[in-house]
Amino acid sequence: MDKLFDEWNQVKQRVNAKIHQPPFVSEGDIWWLNIGKNIGSEINGKSLQFSRPAVILKKLSHGFYLVAPTTTKVKSGSWYVSIHHKGIDMFICLHQIRTIDFRRLFSKLGTLEENEKQSVRFGFAKLYV
Repeated sequence: MDKLFDEWNQVKQRVNAKIHQPPFVSEGDIWWLNIGKNIGSEINGKSLQFSRPAVILKKLSHGFYLVAPTTTKVKSGSWYVSIHHKGIDMFICLHQIRTIDFRRLFSKLGTLEENEKQSVRFGFAKLYV
């Protein structure tokens, strides 16, 4: 299977070269991000931007965030938290949590509802605390 690593490397170089200030980001926001082509079971981005929506779990510093990617494929189990955003069923992939630099963010989709934020906190605590 062709993993398009060379194409992702070109996109990653453009993302790295972005010169702008970190956007205003809040915990619970859903953003499109350039997540890339990854190894093995790691979640990949899609399209020519190698992108995927992700939820901002925590602002670690100015421009550096802990995020959880999402998928629209139906998933069940303790690794996933289901949400319904703008008419779309999404599943937050708690097993794919990672840190990212602000330059990977490129378009805000919205913000989780308070009950969804609570579900994410509960799911995270159940897995990691």
